[in-house]
Amino acid sequence: MLALVKARLDDDKSEDIVSIDLRGKTSIADFMVIASGRSQRHVGAIAEHLIEALKQAGVKSVRIEGQPACDWVLIDANDVIVHIFQPEVRSFYNIEKMWAGPARA
Repeated sequence: MLALVKARLDDDKSEDIVSIDLRGKTSIADFMVIASGRSQRHVGAIAEHLIEALKQAGVKSVRIEGQPACDWVLIDANDVIVHIFQPEVRSFYNIEKMWAGPARA
C-alpha cells in the first residue's frame, strides 16, 4: 500500500514527499507519508485522487479529516497514514521532526 500511496502522490505532482517508518515506534500504523500541495485546490485534488485510488485498491474504512478546508488533509488508510499539507501549514506543525526520532550525530 505504501508504494501505491507514494506513486499516486507523485503522479499528482505532490511536493517534498517523505515516508516515515513507524514500525516499532507506535501501533497506530506502519508508515506515515507526508506531502505538500501548492494551494488549497491542489491539496484537495491530491486527497481526492488518493482516496479514490485506495478505494479502487480495496482498502476498506479509509478515514479522512480536514478535507473541507484543505490546509491539512489527513487520510488514515489503516497501515499507512497520509498527511497532505499546504507548505506554510506543514512548516508550522513540522510533524516530520516529531516522528523521525532523535537527531543522529
